[in-house]
Amino acid sequence: MNISMANSPLSVLTQHYGKGLKSTEEKIERFQKTQSQIDFFEGKKAELKEKHCTTMEEIAQKLELFNNYNDQIDAVKKQFNQEQVMHCMDEAEELGEKIAKAAEKLEPKTAEERREELAKEALGIEDEGGILDELLEDMPEDTLQETLDQMLTDSVAVKEASDEELPEVVEQEKLTQMVLEQQYTPIDIKA
Repeated sequence: MNISMANSPLSVLTQHYGKGLKSTEEKIERFQKTQSQIDFFEGKKAELKEKHCTTMEEIAQKLELFNNYNDQIDAVKKQFNQEQVMHCMDEAEELGEKIAKAAEKLEPKTAEERREELAKEALGIEDEGGILDELLEDMPEDTLQETLDQMLTDSVAVKEASDEELPEVVEQEKLTQMVLEQQYTPIDIKA
């Protein structure tokens, strides 16, 4: 059984994603290597068909070679399948890690984290740099001091608002947990 590249899923991958992806290139290389090994053994089998035998020993030897070539073809296909499985597992693990990182980014922030983020944003000390730095260069000193005082006042107000909001969030989480516990029904397998 030969593997055809013309209508294979691998050809569809190369058409849609191109040959630039490393995983696609590795799949193509594995596929081509497997196909060349299979073609080699199929060629050997074809040579056996051309070989004429006159004695029973020659026929037995020819049959043994034929079975050996079939076993080699099966071994090459099995190895290819195992490599594909390992590749799929690696891709799945990589995808799982990406999903985990995305899930970490989507986790709700605590009140303390929100306050720190607001302070960083207000002061312009974010990782990317803030707009505040650009504005500070153009501002006079007295205006800068007034703005800083106003920001500190606003920061205190934000802290008080978040502290008031926090008990409501905690209460909501407790209610959600209670509803989930009520929906959960343990099953006794022994009964």
